[in-house]
Amino acid sequence: MVALETYRKKRDFKTTSEPKGRKSRKAGNSFVIQKHDATRLHYDLRLEMDGVLKSWAVTRGPSLVPSEKRLAVHVEDHPLEYGGFEGTIPKGEYGGGTVIVWDRGTWTPVFDQKYGYAKGHLEFELHGEKLSGRWHLVRMHGKPREKRENWLLIKAEDDSARTENDPDILEERPESVKTGREIADVAGEEPGWSSKTGKIDKKKAANGKAAAKAIKTQSPDTLANIPDPSKLDGARKAPLPSFVEPTLATLAPKPPSGERWIHEIKFDGYRLQVRIEAGRVKLFTRNGLDWTKKFGKEIVGAFQSLPIGTALIDGELVVETAGGASSFSALQADLSDNRTDRFVFYVFDLLYLDGFDLQNLPLVERKAMLEKLTADAPGLIRYSGHFEENGPLILDHACRLSLEGIVSKLRDAPYRSGRVKDWIKAKCSQRQEFVIGGYVPSTTSRRAIGSLVMGVYNGKQLEHVGRVGTGYSASVAEDLFRRLERIRAPESPFAERLSADAARQVRYVKPQLVAEVEFRAWTADNNLRHAAFRGLREDKHPNEVVRETPRSKASPQPERPTVKLTHPDRIYWPEEGVTKQGLADYYTEVWKYIAPFVVARPLALLRGPEGITGQTFFQKHAWKGLNSNIALVTDPKDEDDEPLISINDLDGLIGLVQSAVLEIHPWGSTTTDWERPDMIIMDLDPGENVPWEQVIAGALETRERLEQAGLAAFIKTSGGKGLHVVAPVKPKATWPEVKAFTKALADSMASDSPDSYVSTITKSKRTGKILIDYLRNQRGMTAVAPYSTRARPGAAVSMPLEWDELTPGIGPAYFTVLNTATRLAAIKRDPWADFRAAAAPIEKPKTKKRG
Repeated sequence: MVALETYRKKRDFKTTSEPKGRKSRKAGNSFVIQKHDATRLHYDLRLEMDGVLKSWAVTRGPSLVPSEKRLAVHVEDHPLEYGGFEGTIPKGEYGGGTVIVWDRGTWTPVFDQKYGYAKGHLEFELHGEKLSGRWHLVRMHGKPREKRENWLLIKAEDDSARTENDPDILEERPESVKTGREIADVAGEEPGWSSKTGKIDKKKAANGKAAAKAIKTQSPDTLANIPDPSKLDGARKAPLPSFVEPTLATLAPKPPSGERWIHEIKFDGYRLQVRIEAGRVKLFTRNGLDWTKKFGKEIVGAFQSLPIGTALIDGELVVETAGGASSFSALQADLSDNRTDRFVFYVFDLLYLDGFDLQNLPLVERKAMLEKLTADAPGLIRYSGHFEENGPLILDHACRLSLEGIVSKLRDAPYRSGRVKDWIKAKCSQRQEFVIGGYVPSTTSRRAIGSLVMGVYNGKQLEHVGRVGTGYSASVAEDLFRRLERIRAPESPFAERLSADAARQVRYVKPQLVAEVEFRAWTADNNLRHAAFRGLREDKHPNEVVRETPRSKASPQPERPTVKLTHPDRIYWPEEGVTKQGLADYYTEVWKYIAPFVVARPLALLRGPEGITGQTFFQKHAWKGLNSNIALVTDPKDEDDEPLISINDLDGLIGLVQSAVLEIHPWGSTTTDWERPDMIIMDLDPGENVPWEQVIAGALETRERLEQAGLAAFIKTSGGKGLHVVAPVKPKATWPEVKAFTKALADSMASDSPDSYVSTITKSKRTGKILIDYLRNQRGMTAVAPYSTRARPGAAVSMPLEWDELTPGIGPAYFTVLNTATRLAAIKRDPWADFRAAAAPIEKPKTKKRG
């Protein structure tokens, strides 16, 4: 009976006609999909397992198109009797609304259903009146503080699948398979009653207070989370404002310290104010523009589900990358592509609630109410927590993680509109808005921009600050071209005359659009250095854009390459907008870190002349048109005397960029001592169903074994799926000796923990286990270099870490071309600064004792 305990707690069976149910003792294989018009229309998928109906709320309903992955929120188990329920659940009761039996039949698991359910991947066949064929239910990785399990319902490719051009099964067959009725036919059957308020009066429900009361009469566990503002000192009874000018943070070089302050992570998205009134939700920008329709129905629906009648909530809408950090570039790309499935809304302040103005309350009280209010909110809405530790320490950790920065707030301050010093923002990188004064067309696409010409206002004069030539996804570059062509101007909008070089190929535009740009520093002539586009700021007016940091002595510039790039605007990573110029800028920034691992070594290179979406191929020998800065070396054991590739300086590295090199894989030995490697690499490659925490544990064990053998161990992400544990060694042992040593280490780990590790590369043996790949430690074999990019979506890089940074929050592809410079500017020391000094000779491995 425990399986149905949650189901029963949420319902008053004296009021609702839903079955109370009992757990069946017989095994069956029925399924049902119920169309449920509650707070918002959705479809409830229920599969019979272990005497109950395991249930998922499929927000947009099942799709017969395999490429359309539908969100399925795992909800409480239902009794088998519920599979035949059709009718109206009274408004005010849990799940209030109309239900019809949209489809029913039997289901057959392809593999063991209990194992699949536990592991989070059910593959099964449906035999229904509407749906048939093979399907997948896949559990998604949960987010911090998220209480519900989110799964994806996916149609497999088979004869019953449809294409995007075929009719939608939901529109084609809207009726009940039980009675033939549609939702509207059933909705009018009964007036509806509530165990909390009695008969529902629809006229009263239209009133804001009554609507709030009706919404609040949900399940007891939801009711407990609704704060009562009338009991708080400082809460003022008042009508709901149409809009409140938001608090804006003041920029400071460092965050404040002391107990008076709390600190929040600074999000990288659109600041929005959510206005809720009797189920109607509006989203306003910081300037009061109504952008409700811009972000789709999912976010609006999520706020409609909150147990409140009227409210004003301050927060930020973001898109989070695979690494978990918010990205304004990704948000812009999704908006350009009309994609809404990755939107997340972080709430951080509560200004008004159910008839009471809360702006005079202390911040921590407003936040406490907001946290309680959103505790059971859908996963699209997340509460922004805060830290009470020292502000500079929090900023340091945020920057090491390549986040945008932090916002420090006075814990007891009221909510004040406008730019105030109650909120202080400290950034991890140079970043601000600039006005677009012109553009240079792409050299690789007829209707796309190649770079933007930027400026800032000084009084009423627009000052030129240089160009931005990377950071545009392919779709954003095309969208910008269309927008800018419509506002072409015959003359330059800049106050001063541009130099011939700065004006070359520029098409001027009216200064009407604002772009957010990240850059490394200002040059001596007040131009942006290594600037990258992060997105349009349509919520900001051009006249507001001024230089945020005072003019000062230009920062020291790193070594600059002399290689001239052809087609610098060619996009190598389309989704992330990383161009050839952007890749060159990245390698220039990391040169001093990557140089010891790529200079004077034979290199195997992954090239992709058309970027990651085109054909890619490995190459280690010279090719036609080789850049003159790339060196050739001869393998003394190569009888064909065909030279290999190597580089000696930054120009050589940028020469590789010019040649479309997307990954750099060096040997473990140098060209001065081919036969004796100076490092070994243990590649931890997880098989299917291996959690990241297990990979971390494997890296720590590898470190322990290397240290027992007298070697120092260093750690880096692979930029792919796993981790690399790297040990510097004195170049005394030969390749066969090194291979024997690393094989013995891998074999011992696999022997001691056969359920966790394998040392053979056979894929059939790797499910649920980590391959300890030692085969890279032999002559001619290579591994991706520290700081090298990877030719995969996301533009990830292989990032060296301190061992204490190896946490579940940093995955194998967390660091990218876009965020690495922020991290490097923040770290106090190079995590691998002592790499070469720590080299030791290889000795015979010591057997690890097991207790």
